[in-house]
Amino acid sequence: MADLQDELDTSAGIVELPVTEPFGAPPLLRAGTEAAGDPAADPLERAHALLRAHPVADGHSGLPWALRHLPWYDLQLGESAVDTDVPRLREGHVGALFWSLHLPEGLAADRAVGATLEQLDLVRSVIGAHPEGLRPARTAGQVIDARNCGRVAVLIGPATAAALDDSLALLRVLHRLGLRVLTLTGTSWASEAGLTRFGEEVVREMSRLGVLADLSGASEATAARTIALSRTPVLCTRSAARALRPHPANLPDDLLAALGAAGGLCMVPLTAEQTGPTVRDVADHLDHVRAVAGPGGVGLSGTYDTGAAHPQDLADPSGYPRLIAELVRRGWPDTDLALLTWGNVQRVLRTADFTARAAQQRREPSPARAAEPDG
Repeated sequence: MADLQDELDTSAGIVELPVTEPFGAPPLLRAGTEAAGDPAADPLERAHALLRAHPVADGHSGLPWALRHLPWYDLQLGESAVDTDVPRLREGHVGALFWSLHLPEGLAADRAVGATLEQLDLVRSVIGAHPEGLRPARTAGQVIDARNCGRVAVLIGPATAAALDDSLALLRVLHRLGLRVLTLTGTSWASEAGLTRFGEEVVREMSRLGVLADLSGASEATAARTIALSRTPVLCTRSAARALRPHPANLPDDLLAALGAAGGLCMVPLTAEQTGPTVRDVADHLDHVRAVAGPGGVGLSGTYDTGAAHPQDLADPSGYPRLIAELVRRGWPDTDLALLTWGNVQRVLRTADFTARAAQQRREPSPARAAEPDG
């Protein structure tokens, strides 16, 4: 059955059904209704109720690299050597997870392609070894299908742009292998100066394929040009508000506003370095991003298994209900909470899928090469 699921292509004219709970779970709760919790009820109870209906789509997990050096592990029963396993994902109501293929600093540039492919191969092996808890997904429809079957949907990416080795052919190969997100940093064509002509062609080809651009850590020039050029919404998978904490990966307000206006998504990381040491600090960043980018421009990024220190009570994915309870206390409406946890990621995936299908009908694969001069 798992093999059959891998071959399904839900992007070709299949109408998505509404999200429903797995068999035996409580009925789906609709945001904006009393079913999501009595306003007088305990905030943590309301958080669990809302997350049962609108689970977390987590924008960044470093699990593939963390598992790489373990001789043995069992994510289904629980694994103390890492931050993430199926029991903790279920306890935190995580319904979808982006597995990063980022590479450690200092890795030789000529190893980037091979190391990325090795991680991608590991991702497929890990998912295949845990079919009762995990399911691969590429499209919004497949994410919903995994959720309806009681599985956590795993999407591949972000990967580092160095994995392309300045080749659009490699971008297309990685996309065929399942890549959904690419981080535009660390290359000559996406630098402090912005995108070169080849870099702009990379962004156009990504839009044609449905690969989402990740701008966390990118220069402001690269970010601004990518937002203007991309036909699909862009992501910042690990960025908070620079107005609250001056971390280089956090976004200034003008970029947050541009991101929200373009339908993009700032996924606030649960790391002490970028957001602060407490749940309240993380909630402050979520408040700020929602105010500047709009309710449709904010998401969540656990950044677990990346080696980062996490705020108190958010040490692993099981802590998500505590964060949502803090937002409930602050008066976030159910509709905005549902967008934060689940709806915004679904919208971005659907938009990218639709845009790619349309673009592939009118545009051939790009033959551009980085070695060609810009002038």
